[in-house]
Amino acid sequence: MKMLTLEQFRSNRNVLFWSLHTAGWAAYGLTQYFGALLYEKPSSYARVIAVSAIAGFVLSMPMRYIYRRLWSRSPRARFLGVLATCYITALALRIVINLSYKAFIDPDWQPQTLFELFGGTLSTTYLLVCWSVLYFGIKFYESQRKQEEAMLKAVALAQQAQLKMLRYQLNPHFLFNTLNAISTLILDNQNRTANHAVTRLSEFLRYTLDQDPMKKVTLRQEIEALNLYLGTERLRFGERLRLEYAVEETALDALVPSLLLQPLLENSLKYAVSAREQGGMVRIEGRAREGLLELSVIDDGPGLREGAVAGERRGVGLANTRERLSVLYGENCRFAVLNSHPGLRVEMALPLETAPASAEAAATRATTPPRVSGGVHA
Repeated sequence: MKMLTLEQFRSNRNVLFWSLHTAGWAAYGLTQYFGALLYEKPSSYARVIAVSAIAGFVLSMPMRYIYRRLWSRSPRARFLGVLATCYITALALRIVINLSYKAFIDPDWQPQTLFELFGGTLSTTYLLVCWSVLYFGIKFYESQRKQEEAMLKAVALAQQAQLKMLRYQLNPHFLFNTLNAISTLILDNQNRTANHAVTRLSEFLRYTLDQDPMKKVTLRQEIEALNLYLGTERLRFGERLRLEYAVEETALDALVPSLLLQPLLENSLKYAVSAREQGGMVRIEGRAREGLLELSVIDDGPGLREGAVAGERRGVGLANTRERLSVLYGENCRFAVLNSHPGLRVEMALPLETAPASAEAAATRATTPPRVSGGVHA
């Protein structure tokens, strides 16, 4: 017979009910039996206890179906319904108990009135009220748990929708900038360069369409995606673009949201490279420290003007990156935009998560190490 896990046991309401129902009446029988031993009842009293427990098990079964109907009623109707159900069931149970007492303990006992036949009904009613309180307590707990699960699921779905919206908002923004650059190349009669730029753009867009906005990738894969993006930007800026990586080996297998760095790099290219005739330098740093993955994108552009707030230079890319991190990690992440004199420094710190490495991936890394060590220029 297949064993049920704890979660399956809790989720299967029929199994849960019958298990607790059986255990409850078995416990009732045991406590009555030990009580009989304590008060030195005759051995035949065990038969009365066995009949009482079995009768209680059978007669209380319909209460479950009655309470299902009472569950949706008003508190007052539910309270009165429970009391009436317990009392009527107790009347039937006392008849069985008293008749079994007559059969096994005192055959000469004859009830003088009908009330004697129902003797002990109040104490049995109290027992069934306890059964009812336990039933409604478990049912209320399950109802609350389901509501919490539904709420958590709704929050998760809302976060997924928000993340997808933020990611998809970046694509038109990037596409507009790139197409504008390609248009400029065509106007300057640099058709060969423009053709290469279109090819690089199609490769990058294919990558972005294949990536799930909810998916996390390793920092190594994120840098490879940046190189696809830079394939277009290098054609546009040429020697004016100087890129430097300073990423520690231990950080390469850390997980990050897909295309996290691209909008930050795009922002630096816009202010530090595109806006200046001599171009500029962008540096990407990455390191693992005390359970955090620390990432920085630094440029040597004009930075923030004196007295300006950090949010002044946050375009769509920077604002969306901050929002994505906030949705994914809440208060467990850090995002800051600072002047680096000269230039601007965007710093991030997020919980360090490492992807399990396969043997094939490890072999690939061993034979073809990525160009992300300190001092690498593009």
